[in-house]
Amino acid sequence: MATATSIASPRTSGAATLLLLAAAAYAQPTLNIKEGGLTYRSHCAPCHGLEGAGGRGPALNTGRFHHATTDEELLRVISNGIPGTEMPGQFYEEDKLRHVVAYLRSLSSHTPPKGDPARGKALYAKLACSQCHRIAGQGGRLGPDLTEIGRSRAPAHLRAAITDPDADVRQRYWTVRFNDAQGRQHEGLLMNEDTYSVQFMDITERLHSVSKSGLSNYRVEKVSKMPSYKSQLSPAELDDLVAYLASLRPQGDAR
Repeated sequence: MATATSIASPRTSGAATLLLLAAAAYAQPTLNIKEGGLTYRSHCAPCHGLEGAGGRGPALNTGRFHHATTDEELLRVISNGIPGTEMPGQFYEEDKLRHVVAYLRSLSSHTPPKGDPARGKALYAKLACSQCHRIAGQGGRLGPDLTEIGRSRAPAHLRAAITDPDADVRQRYWTVRFNDAQGRQHEGLLMNEDTYSVQFMDITERLHSVSKSGLSNYRVEKVSKMPSYKSQLSPAELDDLVAYLASLRPQGDAR
């Protein structure tokens, strides 16, 4: 005896599909960029800048990230942090962190620098920036390495660093000054210190380790050795220099 086979009608099948789609949509949290922005500003902005332009931490408004590509990878980085760095994990529920990821994605729509990188490169050489900064292994060590600075810092942060270098000085570039037991003055970039000794790099890039015993007028200045170029460069020259620095990226990472 033949067994009857039940075949769903197109109408029934279509209704089931709609129900499944609706259920899937309901299961996905609605991403709230504004809420993500509030969380970002309270927990991330002190290191990465209010608009993700960078600071103590890298820029997050370029659409490219050092340790993540997909949204899921971003979620894991924010949740777990990055071992061996200043980046801590954020112990929030997953939905809250997804709002932060959505906010970060919204920051990547930006206007490229309007200057000319070629003119900026010539200006970089004219200003002798390589006396303190290195690019691809060439240059000094008294300032930050700029080899891939365009990837980790947004144009707005680069501009601020050129015009107001004292606004954000990493500890690695603080200046230490003191007089030794013979009254001679010393100064350099503070490399390390403890209760008994101090290590610093002088202007010729020589490293020194000195006992603190017998030192006088010892002080650490949290200011930059780099001069401000706010009044030395025209607006067009500043645009060109920023454009050049923003172009310094890993090979194949142009945008």
